[in-house]
Amino acid sequence: MITDPIADMLTRIRNASLVKKQVVDIPSSRLKEKILNIMKREGFINNFKKIEQKPQGILRIFLLYTPEGHPYVLGSKRISRPGRRVYISKEKVKKVYNGYGMAILTTSKGVLTDKEAKELGVGGEVLCHIW
Repeated sequence: MITDPIADMLTRIRNASLVKKQVVDIPSSRLKEKILNIMKREGFINNFKKIEQKPQGILRIFLLYTPEGHPYVLGSKRISRPGRRVYISKEKVKKVYNGYGMAILTTSKGVLTDKEAKELGVGGEVLCHIW
Protein backbone atom coordinates (compact mmCIF):
# COMPACT_ATOMS: atom_id res chain seq x y z
CA MET A 1 0.00 0.00 0.00
CA ILE A 2 1.38 3.38 -1.03
CA THR A 3 0.96 6.01 1.68
CA ASP A 4 1.82 9.00 -0.54
CA PRO A 5 0.61 8.52 -4.14
CA ILE A 6 1.71 12.01 -5.28
CA ALA A 7 5.30 11.37 -4.15
CA ASP A 8 5.15 7.98 -5.88
CA MET A 9 4.02 9.65 -9.14
CA LEU A 10 6.80 12.26 -8.98
CA THR A 11 9.41 9.59 -8.26
CA ARG A 12 8.25 7.41 -11.16
CA ILE A 13 8.39 10.38 -13.56
CA ARG A 14 11.82 11.46 -12.30
CA ASN A 15 13.27 7.92 -12.46
CA ALA A 16 11.84 7.22 -15.92
CA SER A 17 13.22 10.49 -17.30
CA LEU A 18 16.68 9.75 -15.86
CA VAL A 19 16.86 6.46 -17.78
CA LYS A 20 15.40 8.11 -20.93
CA LYS A 21 12.12 6.18 -21.04
CA GLN A 22 9.48 7.58 -23.38
CA VAL A 23 6.44 6.36 -21.40
CA VAL A 24 5.68 5.71 -17.74
CA ASP A 25 2.47 4.25 -16.26
CA ILE A 26 1.06 5.22 -12.86
CA PRO A 27 -2.17 4.39 -11.00
CA SER A 28 -4.90 6.91 -11.78
CA SER A 29 -6.59 9.51 -9.56
CA ARG A 30 -8.33 12.83 -10.18
CA LEU A 31 -5.67 14.84 -8.31
CA LYS A 32 -2.88 13.21 -10.33
CA GLU A 33 -4.76 14.07 -13.55
CA LYS A 34 -4.98 17.71 -12.49
CA ILE A 35 -1.26 17.80 -11.67
CA LEU A 36 -0.42 16.19 -15.03
CA ASN A 37 -2.63 18.73 -16.84
CA ILE A 38 -0.55 21.51 -15.28
CA MET A 39 2.71 19.74 -16.13
CA LYS A 40 1.56 19.34 -19.75
CA ARG A 41 0.43 22.97 -20.01
CA GLU A 42 3.74 24.22 -18.57
CA GLY A 43 5.82 22.02 -20.91
CA PHE A 44 7.26 19.46 -18.48
CA ILE A 45 5.63 16.43 -20.14
CA ASN A 46 4.52 15.78 -23.71
CA ASN A 47 1.09 14.29 -23.01
CA PHE A 48 -0.81 11.74 -20.92
CA LYS A 49 -3.88 9.60 -21.37
CA LYS A 50 -6.13 7.69 -19.03
CA ILE A 51 -6.52 3.98 -19.65
CA GLU A 52 -9.70 2.57 -18.14
CA GLN A 53 -8.89 -0.58 -16.23
CA LYS A 54 -10.41 -2.25 -13.18
CA PRO A 55 -10.35 -1.26 -10.34
CA GLN A 56 -8.55 2.10 -10.58
CA GLY A 57 -7.31 2.85 -14.07
CA ILE A 58 -3.86 3.83 -15.34
CA LEU A 59 -2.40 7.16 -16.40
CA ARG A 60 0.12 6.71 -19.23
CA ILE A 61 2.54 9.64 -19.27
CA PHE A 62 4.57 10.52 -22.37
CA LEU A 63 7.79 12.21 -21.28
CA LEU A 64 9.41 15.14 -23.07
CA TYR A 65 13.11 15.56 -23.92
CA THR A 66 15.21 18.30 -25.51
CA PRO A 67 16.78 17.68 -28.96
CA GLU A 68 20.02 16.88 -27.11
CA GLY A 69 18.21 14.17 -25.13
CA HIS A 70 17.97 15.95 -21.77
CA PRO A 71 14.69 15.52 -19.84
CA TYR A 72 12.49 18.54 -19.15
CA VAL A 73 11.76 17.20 -15.66
CA LEU A 74 15.15 17.54 -13.98
CA GLY A 75 13.83 17.14 -10.47
CA SER A 76 10.83 17.31 -8.20
CA LYS A 77 10.20 17.55 -4.50
CA ARG A 78 7.11 16.70 -2.49
CA ILE A 79 6.46 19.55 -0.07
CA SER A 80 3.19 18.80 1.72
CA ARG A 81 3.03 15.16 2.79
CA PRO A 82 0.30 13.15 4.54
CA GLY A 83 2.21 13.41 7.83
CA ARG A 84 3.04 17.11 7.51
CA ARG A 85 0.76 19.43 5.58
CA VAL A 86 2.30 22.70 4.39
CA TYR A 87 0.03 25.68 3.72
CA ILE A 88 1.04 29.15 2.56
CA SER A 89 -0.85 32.40 2.43
CA LYS A 90 -1.16 34.48 -0.73
CA GLU A 91 1.64 36.79 0.46
CA LYS A 92 4.11 33.89 0.84
CA VAL A 93 3.73 32.42 -2.68
CA LYS A 94 7.24 32.54 -4.20
CA LYS A 95 8.96 31.51 -7.43
CA VAL A 96 10.68 28.13 -7.59
CA TYR A 97 14.28 28.15 -8.90
CA ASN A 98 13.99 31.82 -9.93
CA GLY A 99 11.05 31.05 -12.23
CA TYR A 100 12.63 28.03 -13.99
CA GLY A 101 10.53 25.65 -11.90
CA MET A 102 7.02 25.76 -10.53
CA ALA A 103 5.11 24.99 -7.38
CA ILE A 104 1.77 23.21 -7.60
CA LEU A 105 -0.83 24.22 -5.02
CA THR A 106 -4.32 23.11 -4.13
CA THR A 107 -6.40 26.20 -3.47
CA SER A 108 -10.01 27.19 -3.11
CA LYS A 109 -9.89 27.94 -6.87
CA GLY A 110 -8.60 24.45 -7.74
CA VAL A 111 -5.16 23.05 -8.47
CA LEU A 112 -2.92 25.91 -9.64
CA THR A 113 0.71 26.80 -10.30
CA ASP A 114 2.50 29.32 -8.11
CA LYS A 115 2.15 31.99 -10.83
CA GLU A 116 -1.59 31.44 -11.20
CA ALA A 117 -2.11 31.49 -7.42
CA LYS A 118 -0.19 34.77 -7.15
CA GLU A 119 -2.25 36.32 -9.98
CA LEU A 120 -5.53 35.22 -8.38
CA GLY A 121 -4.34 36.27 -4.92
CA VAL A 122 -4.94 32.91 -3.23
CA GLY A 123 -2.83 30.65 -1.05
CA GLY A 124 -3.27 26.99 -0.24
CA GLU A 125 -1.54 23.69 0.30
CA VAL A 126 1.79 23.36 -1.53
CA LEU A 127 1.79 19.90 -3.09
CA CYS A 128 5.19 19.88 -4.82
CA HIS A 129 7.95 21.74 -6.62
CA ILE A 130 8.99 20.70 -10.13
CA TRP A 131 12.04 21.97 -12.01
